[in-house]
Amino acid sequence: MSAALALFKRELRIASRAGGGGAMGVVFFLILITIVPFAIGPDLNLLSRIGPAILWIAALLAMLLGLDRLFLGDHEDGSLDLLQMGALPLEVVIVVKCLAHWAVTGLPLVIVAPLFGLMLAVEGDGLAGVAASLLAGTPALTLIGAIGAALTVSLRRGGLLLAILVLPFTVPVLIFGVSAASAASGGTVPFATPFLILCALSLAALALAPFAAAAALRSRD
Repeated sequence: MSAALALFKRELRIASRAGGGGAMGVVFFLILITIVPFAIGPDLNLLSRIGPAILWIAALLAMLLGLDRLFLGDHEDGSLDLLQMGALPLEVVIVVKCLAHWAVTGLPLVIVAPLFGLMLAVEGDGLAGVAASLLAGTPALTLIGAIGAALTVSLRRGGLLLAILVLPFTVPVLIFGVSAASAASGGTVPFATPFLILCALSLAALALAPFAAAAALRSRD
């Protein structure tokens, strides 16, 4: 536990030193939400209906911004090899790095989503549903993204390839995340059904993604 905690603190220090990781995601999140009303018009009823979907799509794209740096810095300076040979299993290292990445990039999106949802005329219950669904679903996005980051870590300019690899596998998370957020706004489906499926997807990603990412890192050149 002490080694995992030390690694977690290290990742947070690296993120703060690099600067702009969480803030850049929040700003990108805000930009996407701001331009949607210009594209579809000022119809508040329409914005309210599609608001949860817009928030989820914006959060997904915002989280993709920093995923290519999840292992890249450690690979370039050689510390990834040291972590691989260290006391912690590589799978645990990946979980800790994903947790730190989510705390820096995913958690701020969960916090600001209700505030930005007001810009889309989403009402109180819908705002709470969006925040709850993002809290349950964004860890799955980070863990799935870790697989893509591990596969492309040794490639130059692998960010675009990472997005192409990762986006198809995030579709189930997006579907049930939007369903849960929409159900909280008064949809026909009970909120608990898609929300529990969303939690199950995050738990499944937690169980499987570290092993897949570790295998990809071990097989890199």
